[in-house]
Amino acid sequence: MEEHCTPRQICDKYHAIHKEIYEWFDLSFDKFGRTSTPQQTEICQAIFQNLWERNWLSENIMQQLYCDTCSRFLADRFVEGVCPTPGCGYEDARGDQCESCGKLLNPTELLKPRCKVCRNPPRIRDTEHLFLELPKLKDRLEEYIKNTSVIGGWSQNAVQATNAWTREGLKPRCITRDLKWGVPVPLEKFKDKVFYVWFDAPIGYVSITACYTKDWEKWWKNPENVELFQFMGKDNVPFHTVMFPSTLLGTGENWTLMKTISVTEYLNYEAGEGYGSIVPDAPGAEAHKLTVDLGERVGKLVEQYVEAMEKVKLKQGLKTAMSISSEGNGYLQDSQFWKLYKEDPAACAIVVKTSIGLVHLLATLFEPFMPSFSHKVLGQLNLPYETLSLSDEKGDVEQAGKPWNIVPAGHKIGKPEPLFSEMKDEEVNYYRRKFAGSQADRVERAAAEAINVAEQIKKTTISDGVEKKGAEAKKSAEARRKSTTSTPKDLPVSIARIDIRVGLITNVQKHPDADSLYVEEIDVGEPAKRTVVSGLVKYIPLEEMQNRKVLVVCNLKPASMRGIKSQAMVLAASNDDHTIVELVSPPEDASVGERLKFPGFDGEPDEVLNPKKKIWETVQPDLHTTTDLIACYKGVPFTTSAGVCKVSSVTCGSIK
Repeated sequence: MEEHCTPRQICDKYHAIHKEIYEWFDLSFDKFGRTSTPQQTEICQAIFQNLWERNWLSENIMQQLYCDTCSRFLADRFVEGVCPTPGCGYEDARGDQCESCGKLLNPTELLKPRCKVCRNPPRIRDTEHLFLELPKLKDRLEEYIKNTSVIGGWSQNAVQATNAWTREGLKPRCITRDLKWGVPVPLEKFKDKVFYVWFDAPIGYVSITACYTKDWEKWWKNPENVELFQFMGKDNVPFHTVMFPSTLLGTGENWTLMKTISVTEYLNYEAGEGYGSIVPDAPGAEAHKLTVDLGERVGKLVEQYVEAMEKVKLKQGLKTAMSISSEGNGYLQDSQFWKLYKEDPAACAIVVKTSIGLVHLLATLFEPFMPSFSHKVLGQLNLPYETLSLSDEKGDVEQAGKPWNIVPAGHKIGKPEPLFSEMKDEEVNYYRRKFAGSQADRVERAAAEAINVAEQIKKTTISDGVEKKGAEAKKSAEARRKSTTSTPKDLPVSIARIDIRVGLITNVQKHPDADSLYVEEIDVGEPAKRTVVSGLVKYIPLEEMQNRKVLVVCNLKPASMRGIKSQAMVLAASNDDHTIVELVSPPEDASVGERLKFPGFDGEPDEVLNPKKKIWETVQPDLHTTTDLIACYKGVPFTTSAGVCKVSSVTCGSIK
């Protein structure tokens, strides 16, 4: 509702965003799925029917918050208020859980509740729902938790979160909601309701497997041969250690239940001369006390790391790897290698060779957490990926205690480059402002800023004289080139990296070798017009393309389309099923060649986007239209000196 889109559109949008994020982190999946599928409906309803027939469900009247302003029952997360837990009192607790103290809640328990959409206080109304009878399943569940938490080596925070829920006494848990979006309840009496997300969502693990293979039961109904490991943030623990196991246990079927759970805490986003690149030989390392002491400490820490990782204690494994990094830093400082180079070259060679071995060891230890980091390190060490190994059979763990032997003498390392860039205070403040408040708050701030920017641009004298166009374009290109060369490689990916300009189509015709393509000549404020190939024949008549102002992405790498090189891309918006496609139009008074502004996203665009970096592919999912037909990036309007850019009729559409 905050983004003025349908639930399906929201799911499509964030599914794409999450997929891009995982790819950015070098995480891959055999199947990256979702729960809005026919398989999810089928399996979820089948499990429900089984529970219903076995009398593990009950009907009851519950009180639920209803917003008269919005004319609807409010889903749990559409209610905010003060946490009722003694000693907490967090003012922005959600209707299902307090993120401050972690306690699971019902919306009616909140003090001073308010509708998240309109901010008005809701009232309590009676409504009939279905409940999973957790008290009746108590004995089976507690036996499962008692045995599996030990056998599976559950992390301490997972055990604590589970015990906190069961210690208070299990209560019947409502599994339905008065909503339209979700898996419908297959009972006539409850046909207008859907399943509650935490009954429905974990079943998604099963249905996504069913989307991947028709033999899904060989994985999910085969506990004798399959072990299930799950990884998640701490706020989701009770749903996976109590709710989901109870659901599966209640069916009486031979389900593969979760064996091991690894839980993370919340992540906060703050906070000349030489050896000529040749690894020196280091005879006498085993007699160098500082180095030998380091090796003993590192060897013990690596053994702890391996033990932690084998037990899926990921947080402990990461901490141990960081400890080894600290040991290496201390070793370098204590050795005073900068003095040894001239005073004791033999000892300096030992320190350097040992430190290079430590760098390789750290790349190995951090690979499960930051694979891209490890790949960069290997590139700088000029070593193949296959050297990342901690195999007992190969003696890697024992070798870790002698880091001076890890990288051979005489090996030539690659060119060193910074692996990380420091976040300046300005960047921290930028991200703090950018992600503060709700989506609606950010849209409101951005819209206000867009108006201010438009007013400022209007006050700027813009020359559109033909005699100055070439000089201005050359000066602009030179400025972008200088900006690009001085920009850090790790500049945040945002719309600021994209060069979007107001263009004028001066000539258009159909592609001679492709019925679905137009070939346009577009003036974008440069000495020469750009040739652009667009797949718009099916959607926009030729006469509507001629002499029309459009938005043009000008820094994509040119690409050949059926024999004609396209030097840019025209932006268009489409609806859900791509049956309607419309051009995104700047205001009629917008100046040709003017670059669009996005308040809050400042900076010069790349001269040419690097296709390997997938900058456009990362930005594009956040381009959309609103219910007011305004083109936006993350809720921020496409802004020119003459106003914002719009489409004709496509609301909540995707722009590309």
